[in-house]
Amino acid sequence: MPDTPDLPMARTIAALRQTVSGWKRQGFTVGFVPTMGALHEGHLALVREAGQRADRVIASVFVNPTQFAAHEDLGSYPRQEARDAELLAGAGCALMYAPAVEEMYPADATTTISVGAPAEALEGAARPHMFGGVALVVAKLLNQVQPDVAVFGEKDYQQLIVIKRLVRDLDIPVEIVGSPTIRDGHGLALSSRNAYLSEDQLEVARRLNGVLAEAGARVATGAALPAVEAEAREALLHAGFSHVDYVAVRRADDLTEFEGGSVDAPARVLAAAWVGKTRLIDNLPV
Repeated sequence: MPDTPDLPMARTIAALRQTVSGWKRQGFTVGFVPTMGALHEGHLALVREAGQRADRVIASVFVNPTQFAAHEDLGSYPRQEARDAELLAGAGCALMYAPAVEEMYPADATTTISVGAPAEALEGAARPHMFGGVALVVAKLLNQVQPDVAVFGEKDYQQLIVIKRLVRDLDIPVEIVGSPTIRDGHGLALSSRNAYLSEDQLEVARRLNGVLAEAGARVATGAALPAVEAEAREALLHAGFSHVDYVAVRRADDLTEFEGGSVDAPARVLAAAWVGKTRLIDNLPV
């Protein structure tokens, strides 16, 4: 698609870097929000947060194939580029970066990234293909954009922790900021995959946040973590979720388990559960 009147677009690394270089020559700082498109208010909140922290904001729209396993929804993942551009312009984005797969991954590329411990449990156990792909594309995007600050949503909390570790370990000079989860009026975390849900499934999905809140309240009373996690799993199944991948209470800073089964530091309760064929994730601070 052509540029919108309000939002220029870069399709290539060269065009992206030309724009960024021009901004930096003028002394502007650069904020960055990577997305896979199908944007909603949660994404736009990240763009606005970046705009509070930098002079110019770039958002990427790229459905990253390396983080999808063969049986997952790469082909059906929602794509709406023209609408995304309109939304980004309205949120104050200065440039949309929308590279083709061939631009991001040349045919002879062979490099991979393994983040290690923060990526191995929870989502890493349920979707072992994912975080290697996430780490690779985020490292590439950060090198391509070279922002001063990059903003990620806390809904994908483990991803945020993985990216913070990636940036620290590889000495990438960017500040990583986590932005609070945006929810609908029923408490459901906004997600592009919510579009897959029927009305009946939405009713079930909107119970996820409440179950996590109850689990967090139980943790705060000093209840044993294995019991809290087991009770929350049963509550999700009783609420109509067809399958629960995990419910876990972990340390907020690195997602390691608490020794002794009780909380002695800031924590997160995290869950992944299925409504029909749609997999939802969420988390809350404890």
